[in-house]
Amino acid sequence: MFALVGFGAMCSAIERKVDRVERRVKFMERRQELILTHLGVEDPTSPDLRGIDALLREGKKIQAIKAYRDLTGAGLKEAKEAVERLPGNA
Repeated sequence: MFALVGFGAMCSAIERKVDRVERRVKFMERRQELILTHLGVEDPTSPDLRGIDALLREGKKIQAIKAYRDLTGAGLKEAKEAVERLPGNA
């Protein structure tokens, strides 16, 4: 019984640490994005978003989000946030 409680506590602690690391990675990725934008440097690993920009110009935001997900493998929330940050988004 005590071993089970200890194991549960250990799993909980690991989950908290993983959550902190994930938040930190997202924060650092956003910082890198801002720095590259400020310097006017295009991220060489960034996908070609011209098709997504075209969809946004046509007012097809949902299709743009789907296309972004297909292109990058991002989740729905991440794709929506990324598309909303694009300059063509109105």
